[in-house]
Amino acid sequence: MINQKNDEKTVIFGKNAVIEALEAGEREFNKILIANSSRSDEKIERIKKLAQKQGIVFQFVAKEKLNSIEPEGRHQGIIALISPVKYTELEDFILENREKYAPVVILDGVEDSHNVGAIIRSCVCAGIKGIILPSRRGVLINSTVEKTSAGAINHISVIKTNSLVNAIQKLKEQNWWVIASDHHSDKNYYDIDYTDMNFALIMGAEHAGISKSLLKLSDFRVKIPMLTKFNSLNVSNAAAVILFESVRQRELKK
Repeated sequence: MINQKNDEKTVIFGKNAVIEALEAGEREFNKILIANSSRSDEKIERIKKLAQKQGIVFQFVAKEKLNSIEPEGRHQGIIALISPVKYTELEDFILENREKYAPVVILDGVEDSHNVGAIIRSCVCAGIKGIILPSRRGVLINSTVEKTSAGAINHISVIKTNSLVNAIQKLKEQNWWVIASDHHSDKNYYDIDYTDMNFALIMGAEHAGISKSLLKLSDFRVKIPMLTKFNSLNVSNAAAVILFESVRQRELKK
């Protein structure tokens, strides 16, 4: 998990999250703190070996020290002090990927960190290359996002933008097709052929959905059909359903 303080000090906590960050090699580590009361296990030993191999200092400290950094006690006896997450510029992402298969997911006002983390995890598993987050009106990368993503945040380009409208327009200019998840649509999500295009899938806020300005920019609007009158799926579940339809189609095409 990542937690970025106001003074720009950033920490990862939790064994799996620290291992993922060490193996990805995308973050600059300052040091790793291990509770001296922690029982050594396979993951702790793996962290120590990775740190030694990369020349990263690790220290054994009192558990109270870790609790002062992560007061909710979710650190599992280990905290790493690292550089903040590196956001990718949209222009750089487009330049690097416009000749490749590089679908992206756009989150319009998703406010639950658990949902953002779960969506990032699904994105990485489904081969999505980038996720675009608004710098305002939504969640950016934080400790809960990192925890829920299970380290997937280290394996995808995270793009922050001041204007989702401008970001979508730039993608469209470079031949990305925009798909909006809209439960009012007449078209089902499996009616789209995802295999022959770079697509940008927009997922809307938990309650408000996708803003009208973004819906107007979409090339397709799709829904997930429901067998009851119950409200639509959680946004992270809905994203996973649509993304893995694109995976299914690509696998069938092979």
